[in-house]
Amino acid sequence: MKPELGVCYYPEHWPEEMWADDARQMIETGLSWVRIGEFAWSRLEPTAGDLQFDWLDRAVETLGSAGLKIVMGTPTATPPRWMQEKHPNMLAIDAQGQPRKFGSRRHYCFSHKGYVAECARIAQIMGERYGANPHVAAWQIDNEYGCHDTTLSYSDPALRAFQSWLEDQYGTIDALNSAWGNVFWSMEYDGFDQIDLPNQTVTEPNPAHVLAFRRFSSDQVVEFNKAQVDALRPLTKAPLLHNYMGRTLEFDHFKVGADLDIATWDSYPIGFLSDRLEADEAHKTAFLQQGDPDMQAFHHDLYRAVGRERWWVMEQQPGPVNWAPYNPAPLPGMVRLWSLEAVAHGAEVVSYFRWRQAPFAQEQMHAGLLTSNNKPAPGLSEARQTWGVLSQLGDVQHSKADVAILFDYASDWTWATQPQGAGFDYFRLVFSAYRALRRAGLSVDFLSADNVPENTYKVILAPGLASVDNDLEMRLSKGCALAVLGPRTGAITPDFQIPSTGRPGLSGLACEVDLVETLPPSVTRKVEGVGAAQHWVDRLSGSAPDLLTFEDGTSALKGENGFWYLAGFPDEALWDRVIKMASQQVGLALHPMPGGLRRRDTKGHTFLINYNAVPVEWNGTKINACDVAILAKHTPEEG
Repeated sequence: MKPELGVCYYPEHWPEEMWADDARQMIETGLSWVRIGEFAWSRLEPTAGDLQFDWLDRAVETLGSAGLKIVMGTPTATPPRWMQEKHPNMLAIDAQGQPRKFGSRRHYCFSHKGYVAECARIAQIMGERYGANPHVAAWQIDNEYGCHDTTLSYSDPALRAFQSWLEDQYGTIDALNSAWGNVFWSMEYDGFDQIDLPNQTVTEPNPAHVLAFRRFSSDQVVEFNKAQVDALRPLTKAPLLHNYMGRTLEFDHFKVGADLDIATWDSYPIGFLSDRLEADEAHKTAFLQQGDPDMQAFHHDLYRAVGRERWWVMEQQPGPVNWAPYNPAPLPGMVRLWSLEAVAHGAEVVSYFRWRQAPFAQEQMHAGLLTSNNKPAPGLSEARQTWGVLSQLGDVQHSKADVAILFDYASDWTWATQPQGAGFDYFRLVFSAYRALRRAGLSVDFLSADNVPENTYKVILAPGLASVDNDLEMRLSKGCALAVLGPRTGAITPDFQIPSTGRPGLSGLACEVDLVETLPPSVTRKVEGVGAAQHWVDRLSGSAPDLLTFEDGTSALKGENGFWYLAGFPDEALWDRVIKMASQQVGLALHPMPGGLRRRDTKGHTFLINYNAVPVEWNGTKINACDVAILAKHTPEEG
């Protein structure tokens, strides 16, 4: 695969006489792809049924004839104002009962059947017009599902759809009452039409009710996306994709991705460090203008799994953004570094957001590759430099990793429903495991619970995996030499009850959780030797051997028969210790990395990625500040 570059462009924002020169400059910069159309519904259909596509026809021809491949976006994230007049109850409703009003974007409810039909209609119209157009080489459906906390809606259409979904899931109201434990607090129902949405209750609603609503809401995103997939599939041979986001877990991306051909995501490293990541002030200061060294790679690897090995960066930060609490500029070299890092993780395309900074509206402070008055912004030269590197690099082939992380969206919904401790968060736990693997110099794959291939990995980590049945236990045992589980693995059924078989309930591991403790941030539970547990501690019993113990003599890690169970949320020292122990168990070579330096292996190259603002030397190779060293391997799979 030869990686390519692209950019997001909005011809409707600029005079038509600028389009051809913009296209020429894009080609000169080394860009091959251009995304258009995803926010243009009001210009495509100013009033209901009044289709105005001539301008988009000319834009497609101008860009395509210049040599650019077009990603055509369906504009359904931005329904025009007339749509609300036609469908007054299409607005999403937040948990406080307030409508998500017109005036920005993503104000629709996924459950509104009338709006879903409108989306399928406009997708079909666009597919009929451009599906066979040789310039349109891919299609993006909607934009950033879940952005601005828009997955969950408490509208009347959502209520009716939820009641129907529950009846399909449970069959009878008695079955639902039993599964949810509604005998508690006299919460029993006589019919599905009595069940409300789980908001605005006096105190905590039944967690089974909340989790069911979270599963339903995820399924609504899947169905919404599929309606447009079904409209476009018969009309085009070009791949279909969606642009996901960072640390957005409110819907199951694996299920949405099953209907698509490519997963893409929007990478904003500096914005994410500021508002989506737990880190101390020293860390945030050290990487203020670079982003966290693992946050981007985590999502690259996750979305490679969602896309079944096909994935892009659809929006790459090129300069300061407009939406984070603080918006510093990237250090020189970082736009190039982020681009090459994505390529190292298997990106087919890295596309920058955006070509030219908008001089108006909500994102006027968001940098582009050009300034709003058409001067080159710093990111432009780094995009051109990236193109030069890629031209010399040639094909980049992904290489299967020796270790994998099992990632489960439903586990995040489960623990968000009843966290038990303020410091416990599913993403935070999994990300801490990923960081430990990266500190050890390892490349990492991600898996869904439904897709664990046999005899593929030396180690699979599944921290915080809420529910584990016999089939998943079997898949894990066949998929790797060692599965590392816990804490809080197998702790709940899909209907949010403690399993009758105990926790974690593994047939191959004689280990049971007898008691759970959660700890405030200032308290840790030290392990004999090195490391400690924080936030969460499981008190374990059972005949499985203790591999590590806490200083109070209780079990910190138990293991047998290819399964290990961690009794707490490890700090960095404990994670590093567990990864080292696991590597010794399975014969896995580690490559410990200095802080801020990360390694990624492909079949033909080793990428050394330096997020530090100073040079770093590793194994005789000097990597400059904010730079990437690309080392060719002498043999295809040399480590």
